[in-house]
Amino acid sequence: MYRAAVFGLCRRHQQLMMSRSVREASSASGMTDKELVDRILRVDHAGEVGADKIYAGQLAILRNTSVGPLIQKMWDEEKEHKETFERLIPEHRARPTALLPIWNVAAYLLGAGSALLGKETAMACTVAVEETIGEHYNDQIRQLIERDPEKHKDLLKILKKFRDEELNHLDIGMEHDAVKAPFYDAFSAVVKTGCRTAIWISERV
Repeated sequence: MYRAAVFGLCRRHQQLMMSRSVREASSASGMTDKELVDRILRVDHAGEVGADKIYAGQLAILRNTSVGPLIQKMWDEEKEHKETFERLIPEHRARPTALLPIWNVAAYLLGAGSALLGKETAMACTVAVEETIGEHYNDQIRQLIERDPEKHKDLLKILKKFRDEELNHLDIGMEHDAVKAPFYDAFSAVVKTGCRTAIWISERV
């Protein structure tokens, strides 16, 4: 229900997603399969490292609250995601982003900072981050399907599983009062912009 509210009810947001998907597809059109997979692995590894640090920062502040167990559960899934990409990068001889040290610090500060503002703001952070990641996974899934779904079936299986788990985290955030965070819309917009900027940079650097 909450996922539909975020992805389905806002017509303007749907249009933005469609426009972004067209841009993403266009940006990948001149790439070889190897270059596309390398970029996917690089940016997804960076994103999962960031998610790992966000939940670490949140749990450091909210461990002994009502949302502590939920954050721990989501963090455990992010650890699995990160470990998977840490395995896939050397297997495919892909290059991780050079900015991992920056993302480590920035993500931890985002997680801890949102938690210091209260559990509702921590959940609002989760919703904003996971919505952005869910969109990004969908873009990548479309790109690989357009290229060769059979050739990329193993990676597609991983991306679909992780996307679904990220969207479940979004649902959890919505179910635990994310929209009650002070200045929810403004905070969400800032976090999404930061995530999309990090994605763009990590794809290229």
